[in-house]
Amino acid sequence: MKSVAGKTVLVTGAAMGLGKLFATTAVKEDAAHVVLWDINDGALKDTAAELEALGGTVSTHVVDVSSQEAVAPAPDAVRAEVGDVHVLINNAGIVRGNGYFWENKARDIEQTMLINSLAPMFVAREFLPAMVESDEECRIVNIASSAGLNAVPRLAAYCGSKWAAVGWSDSIRLELEQAGHKHVRVTTVCPTYINTGMFDGAKGILFTPMLEQEEVVAGSWKEMLKGGPFLIIPWTSRLNKVLSGVLPVKLRDVWLTRVGVYDSMAQFTGHAEKK
Repeated sequence: MKSVAGKTVLVTGAAMGLGKLFATTAVKEDAAHVVLWDINDGALKDTAAELEALGGTVSTHVVDVSSQEAVAPAPDAVRAEVGDVHVLINNAGIVRGNGYFWENKARDIEQTMLINSLAPMFVAREFLPAMVESDEECRIVNIASSAGLNAVPRLAAYCGSKWAAVGWSDSIRLELEQAGHKHVRVTTVCPTYINTGMFDGAKGILFTPMLEQEEVVAGSWKEMLKGGPFLIIPWTSRLNKVLSGVLPVKLRDVWLTRVGVYDSMAQFTGHAEKK
């Protein structure tokens, strides 16, 4: 896929942050339609207005992706309005809870798993059949996290949700390949902490600066177009994943402690903790 020109692109969590940047990139590449899903109606309308000012054909849907009941009817509304979706970007995500797992509220754990793990499954399940039947190149991008590759203390529920997302995302990639549907490619994106405000207070990791949103979106977009299976950024995340696979557990723990991974959430505040 050289670009998304002429295609219909759907982005979840599209009202702000990474989602807004993904949608903006689609508009700039002359996507036929850009469909924005988010639960924040006001911000959604503001983003749509900005994208329309750039010349985009945009539609908005207020959808709670954490609810299968809310997701199930939404694709019919999309298809009635713009036809089949060719590119799905599962971007919606949250970080909830602060401190050790036993200090987390049950509701925060539940919401973390629903939005980060189950929501991409709910959404992809609704759009995949039409992608499989399509004669066009189609793409699914699932925004996971490097926390889905290595455990991080004080981030247990989030890690659990992203490990689930990574395992599921790469599994459907393999399923599509095995079934011969190679025109539908799945890309799993695993960045470290991104400068969106979600990880305010997170401490730096050795040789691993906090990523800028534009860098993550640009890298993800490039990988998506070529149909690559994974984007793990920066290089230190790939190194830590390799070392975690070959080192004995005790040595792995020593390494990840020394480079700062295991202490990175000690002073985390994030959006949810702000007043």
